[in-house]
Amino acid sequence: MTIDNEEVMVKMYDNPTSKDFLTLLPLSLKFEDYAGTEKISNLPKRLSTEDAPAGSKLSVGDFTYYSPWGNLAIFYRDFGFANRLIKLGKIESGIEKLASIKGTVTIEKMN
Repeated sequence: MTIDNEEVMVKMYDNPTSKDFLTLLPLSLKFEDYAGTEKISNLPKRLSTEDAPAGSKLSVGDFTYYSPWGNLAIFYRDFGFANRLIKLGKIESGIEKLASIKGTVTIEKMN
């Protein structure tokens, strides 16, 4: 991801929802703050929930998909268990930039 011209590295997990997300890249998405805990953005289509867990316990840096709303959610504060939230990956570098996301973020796949 690119936030304010700086790279943020996300390690994607090997699951059907993550693989479906990767087919959408590259993306430019507008993010907004939600509940003082996460940044959210709508995706252009709903992702696969095949083999998805009932929910996930969340922590700082989790890169997730909230299936009821069909949106991307990136956590910059720890959060408890959330139903129907699927972990797509984890931020490996640049976590400190998450809380300050404003406006458009570019997400691209690295080779």
